[in-house]
Amino acid sequence: MPIKTFIASLLACLALPASALDYEIDPSHTYASFEIDHLGFSTQRGLFQRTSGSVRFDPEAREGSIDIRIDAASLNTGFELRDDVLRGDDWFKVRDFPDILFRGQRFVFEQDKPVAVEGMLTLLGEMRPMRLEITRFKCGLNLASRKRGCGADALGSLRRSAFGLSNGLPFIGDEVRLRIQVEAYQP
Repeated sequence: MPIKTFIASLLACLALPASALDYEIDPSHTYASFEIDHLGFSTQRGLFQRTSGSVRFDPEAREGSIDIRIDAASLNTGFELRDDVLRGDDWFKVRDFPDILFRGQRFVFEQDKPVAVEGMLTLLGEMRPMRLEITRFKCGLNLASRKRGCGADALGSLRRSAFGLSNGLPFIGDEVRLRIQVEAYQP
């Protein structure tokens, strides 16, 4: 290849905008948990133990998207009898609605750092807007796995009654605080 052609090709590649990077969610380092008021006496907590999904992130264009699938049947509050009730037909109806989905279509940036992601949460077949505030964010090389990845801690809140989960109101709180810790790596 002549040197002029090589230089022209190199300059053309440098002039192209950087494309978004695709990441797969690492289910062993991604957790969705929740907190809810119980009778005014305490805050009850639980988590979902199985997640999957993908992230697309373009820091230069300051945009991205995230799809997180939460396996509703993997609910764990630390008390098996309660978990069986919550998985049942009066609460999460996991046979009919096995997935809880968060699809974030818009990252909100302050300077060069994402501080929130806005999207839609689907729960029990109902889809509602949701904003997750990002409290920690980092992209880089994971020295243990030697893979490039991104991670974040995010939190938001929802009214469970908006999704048809009205059992126990007003004794069991309507506001649910959702926390998602996610790590995702390039395939």
